[in-house]
Amino acid sequence: MNCIIIDDEPLAREELHALLNEVSNIEILAKFSTAIKALDFIKENEVDLIFLDIEMPLMNGLEFAMQIPEKTLIVFTTAYPQYALKSYEFDAIDYLLKPIDSNRLDKAVKKAAFYKELLLEQKNTIESNTLDFLFIKADRRYHKIYFKDVWFVEGLKDYVIIHTKNQKLITAMNLKNMHQKLPVGSFLRVSKSYVVNMQHIDSFDNHTLYINEAEIPLGDVYKKDFFDKYSNGSLNID
Repeated sequence: MNCIIIDDEPLAREELHALLNEVSNIEILAKFSTAIKALDFIKENEVDLIFLDIEMPLMNGLEFAMQIPEKTLIVFTTAYPQYALKSYEFDAIDYLLKPIDSNRLDKAVKKAAFYKELLLEQKNTIESNTLDFLFIKADRRYHKIYFKDVWFVEGLKDYVIIHTKNQKLITAMNLKNMHQKLPVGSFLRVSKSYVVNMQHIDSFDNHTLYINEAEIPLGDVYKKDFFDKYSNGSLNID
């Protein structure tokens, strides 16, 4: 898997480059001080993953993210935590807060590599669903997925990834349509990119839900609905 780094701060670019050199399965194609220069590069070169700063002159990272190829993945890197939820509106697969921790970086790279493989695979299809389960066709076989076993569903570009304890399955469908196939009493939309099974939530705060090792952003638009339905209005969201 290859990547590029976009950051207007020279020290930040070099620090990230040094950290990525410790990750053996990634090739750094180039580094850029502006998003405009990077945009010219990705028009001529196939890039798997972009480490993208947000606060930059001329064109910020969010504006740049709207112009990249569909198959290119993004990990946002920034010193400003307030951008965390906003970043998921751009189908970012991760968000790294500066100074970047090497363990979190390694986790982000592994997640990107896994998602890249999912997107390259033959796309699965949902064949049918009942009140208790759905059938997904993958590799000429039908997989029976019980709703009670689904931890959460993640939207990624034009696909959804169904996360269960034992597997992750990708299918060509947007998150809104997938949500309509899930039991209303158990599944709840909590951000632009996530629908969760409320039965599997381990803990939460005002900004994040935790399911096993996954950290799922809780969007401001969805926060009141989540607290009302998950706690029956007994918790204060302020």
